[in-house]
Amino acid sequence: MDFSYSARTEELLISLESFMDQHVYPAEKVYDAQIAANDNPHEQPQIMRDLQAKARELGLWNLFMTHDGLGAGLTNLEYAPLAEVVGRSIIGNETINCSAPDTGNMEILAMFGTEAQKEQWLKPLLNCSIRSAFAMTEPEVASSDATNITSTILRDGDDYVLNGRKWYTSGVLDPDCKLIIFMGKSDPEGPTYRQQSMILVPADAPGVEVLRDLPMFGFKDRLGHGEVQFTDVRVPATNMLGAEGDGFAIAQGRLGPGRMHYAMRAIGMAERALEMMCRRSIDRVAFGGPLASQGVVREWIARSRIEIDQIRLLVLKSSWLMDTKGNASARSEVAAIKVSAMEVAHNVVNRAVQTFGAAGVSDDTILARLHAITRALQIADGPNEVHLRTIARLELKKYK
Repeated sequence: MDFSYSARTEELLISLESFMDQHVYPAEKVYDAQIAANDNPHEQPQIMRDLQAKARELGLWNLFMTHDGLGAGLTNLEYAPLAEVVGRSIIGNETINCSAPDTGNMEILAMFGTEAQKEQWLKPLLNCSIRSAFAMTEPEVASSDATNITSTILRDGDDYVLNGRKWYTSGVLDPDCKLIIFMGKSDPEGPTYRQQSMILVPADAPGVEVLRDLPMFGFKDRLGHGEVQFTDVRVPATNMLGAEGDGFAIAQGRLGPGRMHYAMRAIGMAERALEMMCRRSIDRVAFGGPLASQGVVREWIARSRIEIDQIRLLVLKSSWLMDTKGNASARSEVAAIKVSAMEVAHNVVNRAVQTFGAAGVSDDTILARLHAITRALQIADGPNEVHLRTIARLELKKYK
């Protein structure tokens, strides 16, 4: 395993770090202020449109996409350190069109979409002229087990009719959201893992009703996390993604790389929190000296450095495995980084909050929001316990 960065990654890192320093970090407060001033808080603020134009100009666009020459043509291993850099800012991913749920939706459209579906939906998503949402999780069932899903996709002539209620449908409140990828049961009596299908739903289709926006620990995301009711929503049969019954397999194909992206960005969140903790501990004086002279603070810093470096190595190994042996070969490692990266990021942010004291829980720093995000992401895309179950099962299999 050689984790040295390729020449292409080194080149992009220089450009990306400069872009972040000169444009993205200074824009964070402007972004929040423009959202607060908008009549619709889910509308993309002008500062983001300006940042995206600059990113395109610099060639920092769709860096995540590895399929069919549609993106920058990077491997997972090449993309990992770049994702870490943009992960340091809450708005970083959006500036380069590498933010969820669009990334996962674009990947499955590239892998499973027909040419007509790619033309209608994938190209506009790659251009960021539209946004999308992913409707899988349901409020009434434990959706970490996708076989529990109760929403239905039933054939009626040349159409499918959809019914069900979804929630935490991220991105659905953005006015630019034009596509919802909906997962439901098309064959409730079929084999367990062939009951589900995914279908492409125009966001303005009759019967699609956004009931409310759901916060995460009190924070409301610009893209929105909607609770959505689908009532007799009718879409053409040609909107089926892949074949009927492919839904569970497509979900696994979507969530695997998505978990990688979360882990990569979590390292960036942890690095930013550690940097803030170090600067604060040097500058802040208490009990006759800087906080950095306190043994407990030094231990927080040391443990944070060790833990971040450990998860970075595991992320790089997982990326290398996905590139060289395929996603299935990295299943255990991907599950491991989804657990460990989020836990480490949350622990490092928590230490930084403690170092900042009252300022750490206020809106004056980014730490409170990072604290909420890193905690919520221990549930999103499958709770930690599901991934631990997967790792244990694969480990035990070696001994049977």
